[in-house]
Amino acid sequence: MSDLFWLTDEQIERLRPFFPKGHGRPRVDDRRVLSGIVFVNRNGLRWRDAPSEYGPHKTLYNR
Repeated sequence: MSDLFWLTDEQIERLRPFFPKGHGRPRVDDRRVLSGIVFVNRNGLRWRDAPSEYGPHKTLYNR
């Protein structure tokens, strides 16, 4: 799928202060997860219909 949505570096930097702090476990890629959330909401999809490039649908839903 070439029509995937990805946040830019500038957008990620503006959002970085709002990311939760890590507590010992390494965090998943915030850009991938947030881009997937925006993609699902923009296209009116169900979480489980999110493209696999964004990671597991349950991760998108929980975030």
